Order: sequence, then structure tokens, then C-alpha cells
Amino acid sequence: MKQKLLYERKERRAKRTRAKLQGTQAIPRLSVFRSNKFIYAQLIDDEAMKTLASVSSRNLVKGKKAKIDAAKLVGDEIAKKAKELKLAGVIFDRGAYRYHGRVKALAEAAREAGLKI
Repeated sequence: MKQKLLYERKERRAKRTRAKLQGTQAIPRLSVFRSNKFIYAQLIDDEAMKTLASVSSRNLVKGKKAKIDAAKLVGDEIAKKAKELKLAGVIFDRGAYRYHGRVKALAEAAREAGLKI
């Protein structure tokens, strides 16, 4: 019962965040998913309902690495892919997560790599 309640609360937080965001072809949505081990980032065009690019620490990081360092690598890589697609900026979608820790590290690394958030 408690697990279901926690999941529903997380879903509500994510919906509340995403209700204000809409990604387009020119300015896609940078969506972040954080699991216990890995972090994932996607560039999403909501109008066409397409994922333009995706990066995960699962495929990017080999061996032992701190989770924040892995998030920084993912942010750097997603910014490179956005530049390849000739995207100037993105809308940052943190989902149900607070802008803190790994999510913040990913966003700041993407900004440092030249992506406008």
C-alpha cells in the first residue's frame, strides 16, 4: 500500500512539472531519469512525439565512477549530440526529481558544454 502511494505521489509531481513544458523540433525537452545506479537523458520533440537523441551512464561509463561524475559525463555527451543536431537550446525537464545532486550536475555540465537551458 505504501509503495503504491509513493509511486502515485511521484507521478503527480512529474505531471505537475511536465504540464508547463512543451518541447518542439527547434527547442526540444531535455528529460532526465535517475535510477539508483544510472542516469539517463533524452532530447524529446513533443509535437512529433519523437526522441531526437538519448544518452545514459549505463553505456557511457565503464568501471567504478562516482554517480555525480557519471551525471556530468552524460550532460556533456547530451550537449554534444544537441550540437550535432544544430539545436541552440533546450527546455530542462527534471521530472519528479529535485534540482539537486545528480540532476543538477547533469544540467550544469550541459550548460558548460555550450547548451542553452
